[in-house]
Amino acid sequence: MNIAIVGATGNVGRKIIEVLENKNFPISELYLIASSKSAGQKINFKDKTHTVIDLEKFDFSKVKIAFFAAGSSVAEKWAPMAAKKTIVIDNSKYFRKDPDIPLVVPEVNSKDLSNFKNKNIIANANCSVIPMVVVLKPLHDLYNIKRIVASTYQSVSGVGKAGMDELLSQTKEYFEGKKIVSQNFTKQIAFNAIPHIDSFLENGSTKEEQKNHDEVKKILDKKINITSTCVRIPVLVSHSISVNVEFYKDYNLGEIKSILSKSPGCKVIDEQKDGGYVTPVEAENKYETFISRIRKDSSQANSINLWIVCDNLLKGAALNAVEIAESLIKQKLHDR
Repeated sequence: MNIAIVGATGNVGRKIIEVLENKNFPISELYLIASSKSAGQKINFKDKTHTVIDLEKFDFSKVKIAFFAAGSSVAEKWAPMAAKKTIVIDNSKYFRKDPDIPLVVPEVNSKDLSNFKNKNIIANANCSVIPMVVVLKPLHDLYNIKRIVASTYQSVSGVGKAGMDELLSQTKEYFEGKKIVSQNFTKQIAFNAIPHIDSFLENGSTKEEQKNHDEVKKILDKKINITSTCVRIPVLVSHSISVNVEFYKDYNLGEIKSILSKSPGCKVIDEQKDGGYVTPVEAENKYETFISRIRKDSSQANSINLWIVCDNLLKGAALNAVEIAESLIKQKLHDR
């Protein structure tokens, strides 16, 4: 099977390459694509050196699946054109709210892939929404979720390589006693926390918080109420989420831990002792979504608290995209 990756030189694009190789995905020919500025770069895949191709010069009829990892502006212009010739799996936010385009997290709603032929595009979900719905789907099936209150603590890699570079440079400037000037963040990110991701809406929420609301409803259940606060923190990789979940009925905490331990993509590490939980550092470069601090909320009936962590570049982006492709193949939808 021939595969293309648009945005192959970026953080997520390079992770898609890594995941395809680690999973031994069935590839006959791999085409690595980027802007004219990055065209000509050399990237290795399975002991073979590939030359990055200029997006404007590529013919998408050469491939069966094209992964887009180049942001909304590129997706808006190029994904519909590519979708006339191939299946597009897009990592940007651009198509997520389109009712004719499935928004898919395979462990949760792979059945929705059957609708992708409407526009030949499949949207990958937000990097915080993916781990949240992976964890909450089995609990919703069991107890029926009424309300979610989420606080996300998102790493700087969510901004891209520029965000990671700025955290490192600001840290260096801090210890050298130099004045810190923020370029990719609204305030200093080193040794700080910024309760603001994406632009503000009229209701006081940010677009990132609105994405949580809209995407959880589209993927999991439109009847679920959800509110969130999204915070950027000085961590290079991995997003963390503190989640309070209210069910419509009483629950058994032991059953919740048991179900999550067996659920696809989930790994429970929840020991009630020093260090008996997962932090962003441990989640980096891991495929699993980790769950810790599972406990009863004594202030509200039928409610629990959870701590969720995952690598936002992997399960929050690249890994989920590749798993969508695997689901297409498993359901034999890629040849229709």
